[in-house]
Amino acid sequence: MDSQKIISFLPYTKPFLFVDEITQISENGVIGNYTFKENEYFYEGHFINNPITPGVILTETMAQIGVVCLGIYLLKDEILSDKKPQIALTSNEIDFFLPVYPSEKVTVISEKVYFRFNKLKCIVKMFNAKNELVCRGSIAGMIIAK
Repeated sequence: MDSQKIISFLPYTKPFLFVDEITQISENGVIGNYTFKENEYFYEGHFINNPITPGVILTETMAQIGVVCLGIYLLKDEILSDKKPQIALTSNEIDFFLPVYPSEKVTVISEKVYFRFNKLKCIVKMFNAKNELVCRGSIAGMIIAK
């Protein structure tokens, strides 16, 4: 399954889709990126005159790329048979180190810890364009094809 097909199966649309590209994917992990546009809805009112991407949005970006895209890839045989993925976040623990501003491109690198009984847990890291660690942690979710 190619990266555009994986993105097409995501259960999100703009303005809540935070995946521009998947650059690498395998049974063990995924790498992808997203560029935060200047006009994203969440910048309005979040730190007046100093817009910063909210941590919950950074977490969501890591979850979409690092867990959901990987889960779709792992279930590709079931999903390709016309079943749609259903996703639920079950846990996350994220440490934040640097802010992300409008127009910044981030790269998410995710490594699978385990995938069993339809629960996928990953160690996920986000880097900015300078290859500086923005945040890291673990994210787990349930994914099934129905």
